Amino acid sequence: MAKSIFEQLGGTYRKESDYLIPRLTVSTEEEHSIGIWGQRHLDYLKQYRKVTYTNLLTSGKMYAYLADIDRQAQERFERLIEDMKQAQGITEQLKAENALEWVGHLGNIRACAREIVNKEIIFA
Repeated sequence: MAKSIFEQLGGTYRKESDYLIPRLTVSTEEEHSIGIWGQRHLDYLKQYRKVTYTNLLTSGKMYAYLADIDRQAQERFERLIEDMKQAQGITEQLKAENALEWVGHLGNIRACAREIVNKEIIFA
Protein backbone atom coordinates (compact mmCIF):
# COMPACT_ATOMS: atom_id res chain seq x y z
CA MET A 1 0.00 0.00 0.00
CA ALA A 2 1.35 3.44 -0.97
CA LYS A 3 2.22 5.84 1.81
CA SER A 4 0.04 8.89 2.32
CA ILE A 5 1.50 12.38 2.10
CA PHE A 6 1.23 12.55 5.89
CA GLU A 7 3.39 9.43 6.22
CA GLN A 8 5.84 10.66 3.60
CA LEU A 9 6.38 13.78 5.71
CA GLY A 10 7.15 11.65 8.76
CA GLY A 11 3.70 11.38 10.31
CA THR A 12 2.42 8.24 11.97
CA TYR A 13 -0.98 6.79 12.77
CA ARG A 14 -2.42 4.86 15.68
CA LYS A 15 -5.20 2.35 15.22
CA GLU A 16 -8.42 2.59 17.18
CA SER A 17 -11.01 -0.02 16.27
CA ASP A 18 -11.22 0.14 12.48
CA TYR A 19 -9.88 3.68 12.23
CA LEU A 20 -6.39 5.08 11.75
CA ILE A 21 -5.98 8.26 13.81
CA PRO A 22 -3.04 10.55 12.96
CA ARG A 23 -0.64 11.18 15.83
CA LEU A 24 -0.56 14.95 15.96
CA THR A 25 1.69 16.78 18.36
CA VAL A 26 2.53 20.41 18.83
CA SER A 27 6.26 20.94 18.83
CA THR A 28 7.67 22.09 22.12
CA GLU A 29 8.73 25.67 22.18
CA GLU A 30 11.22 27.50 24.33
CA GLU A 31 9.45 29.65 26.90
CA HIS A 32 9.90 33.39 26.54
CA SER A 33 8.88 36.15 28.88
CA ILE A 34 5.86 37.94 27.45
CA GLY A 35 4.82 41.29 28.86
CA ILE A 36 1.66 43.35 28.57
CA TRP A 37 2.26 44.24 24.91
CA GLY A 38 2.70 40.61 23.94
CA GLN A 39 -0.45 39.66 25.87
CA ARG A 40 -2.45 42.36 24.11
CA HIS A 41 -1.22 41.17 20.72
CA LEU A 42 -2.04 37.57 21.64
CA ASP A 43 -5.62 38.60 22.50
CA TYR A 44 -5.83 40.46 19.19
CA LEU A 45 -4.61 37.41 17.25
CA LYS A 46 -7.08 35.13 19.01
CA GLN A 47 -9.99 37.42 18.30
CA TYR A 48 -9.27 38.89 14.85
CA ARG A 49 -6.46 36.90 13.20
CA LYS A 50 -7.38 33.28 13.93
CA VAL A 51 -5.47 31.80 11.00
CA THR A 52 -2.25 33.60 11.99
CA TYR A 53 -2.81 32.55 15.61
CA THR A 54 -3.27 28.89 14.62
CA ASN A 55 -0.27 28.92 12.28
CA LEU A 56 2.02 30.41 14.94
CA LEU A 57 0.72 28.01 17.57
CA THR A 58 1.09 24.87 15.47
CA SER A 59 4.50 25.85 14.09
CA GLY A 60 5.87 26.33 17.60
CA LYS A 61 6.82 29.95 16.98
CA MET A 62 4.12 31.67 19.05
CA TYR A 63 6.16 32.62 22.11
CA ALA A 64 9.22 33.78 20.19
CA TYR A 65 6.94 35.91 17.99
CA LEU A 66 5.10 37.41 20.98
CA ALA A 67 8.34 38.08 22.84
CA ASP A 68 9.65 39.95 19.79
CA ILE A 69 6.43 41.98 19.48
CA ASP A 70 6.61 42.77 23.20
CA ARG A 71 10.21 43.95 22.93
CA GLN A 72 9.51 46.12 19.87
CA ALA A 73 6.43 47.66 21.45
CA GLN A 74 8.20 48.41 24.75
CA GLU A 75 11.14 50.05 22.96
CA ARG A 76 8.79 52.14 20.80
CA PHE A 77 6.73 53.14 23.86
CA GLU A 78 9.78 54.32 25.80
CA ARG A 79 11.20 56.18 22.79
CA LEU A 80 7.87 57.93 22.18
CA ILE A 81 7.63 59.03 25.82
CA GLU A 82 11.12 60.52 25.77
CA ASP A 83 10.52 62.29 22.45
CA MET A 84 7.19 63.73 23.60
CA LYS A 85 8.67 64.87 26.93
CA GLN A 86 11.39 66.76 25.08
CA ALA A 87 8.94 68.25 22.56
CA GLN A 88 6.60 69.49 25.30
CA GLY A 89 9.35 70.68 27.64
CA ILE A 90 8.54 68.27 30.46
CA THR A 91 11.69 68.32 32.59
CA GLU A 92 12.91 67.26 36.00
CA GLN A 93 12.81 70.95 36.96
CA LEU A 94 9.04 70.97 36.35
CA LYS A 95 8.80 67.82 38.45
CA ALA A 96 10.59 69.57 41.33
CA GLU A 97 8.60 72.81 41.02
CA ASN A 98 5.11 71.48 40.33
CA ALA A 99 4.81 67.71 40.76
CA LEU A 100 1.06 67.64 40.12
CA GLU A 101 1.38 69.37 36.74
CA TRP A 102 4.29 67.07 35.84
CA VAL A 103 2.22 63.98 36.66
CA GLY A 104 -0.67 65.26 34.55
CA HIS A 105 1.53 65.93 31.54
CA LEU A 106 3.29 62.60 31.89
CA GLY A 107 -0.05 60.77 32.14
CA ASN A 108 -1.21 62.40 28.90
CA ILE A 109 2.07 61.56 27.19
CA ARG A 110 1.88 57.91 28.29
CA ALA A 111 -1.72 57.64 27.06
CA CYS A 112 -0.77 59.08 23.66
CA ALA A 113 2.26 56.80 23.39
CA ARG A 114 0.11 53.79 24.34
CA GLU A 115 -2.37 54.59 21.57
CA ILE A 116 0.39 54.99 19.00
CA VAL A 117 2.01 51.67 19.95
CA ASN A 118 -1.36 49.94 19.88
CA LYS A 119 -2.08 51.27 16.41
CA GLU A 120 1.38 50.73 14.92
CA ILE A 121 2.39 47.39 16.46
CA ILE A 122 -0.23 45.63 18.57
CA PHE A 123 -3.33 45.91 16.39
CA ALA A 124 -1.58 45.90 13.01
